[in-house]
Amino acid sequence: MEKQTTILFTGDSITDCGRGREEGQDHFLGQGYPNLIASKLGNLYAEQRPVFLNRGIGGNRVSDLYARWNEDAISLKPDLISILIGINDIWRIMRGLPSGATDRFERLYRHLLEETREVLPDAALVLCEPFALPASATEEGWESWQSRLRDYSQTLQGLASQYGAVFVPLQAAFDRAAERTDAAYWLWDGVHPTAAGHDLIAEEWLIAVNKSELDVFFKR
Repeated sequence: MEKQTTILFTGDSITDCGRGREEGQDHFLGQGYPNLIASKLGNLYAEQRPVFLNRGIGGNRVSDLYARWNEDAISLKPDLISILIGINDIWRIMRGLPSGATDRFERLYRHLLEETREVLPDAALVLCEPFALPASATEEGWESWQSRLRDYSQTLQGLASQYGAVFVPLQAAFDRAAERTDAAYWLWDGVHPTAAGHDLIAEEWLIAVNKSELDVFFKR
């Protein structure tokens, strides 16, 4: 039997979204964008019986993700790793919390990618852009939020180019969506997506991956 394709989604609460955590619950991907993407790809490529995993954990920063990378990524030997992380790094910096005293986003994200390329050189990588809109949790200091989001976006685009990853732009998509109706319709507190927000993420993810060379990955 041909090896099944394994796709791993990881990150913070936006990815977590109530996923199963008990043994044997890997099929329960939560109520967010990983479940929507898995639903679409699982249907399209049913003959290949792809496996989808969710290892998002609410509240995680890139340092938390890096700390658990062996257990929750490398050891699973996925064929594709999709990462959405960064908003909690910004959140802690904006709130002046001790855990945000230094910005480790680029440094640790680079370490994470270097290790992955070393141990899983053939794994496809998808880097999703952190995003926010001005709502209850982000309205105060919104210009600073925007500045940091732009910096993180530029960092991720550079890392994606360096490590041969697909970059999924999300901020512009949410900006356009907020022109249709208010920000909280998409991100209820400015950070966490509603059902419509998760669908937008899934749509942009699929567009970016399908435009890339990774589309042949699902057809091998």
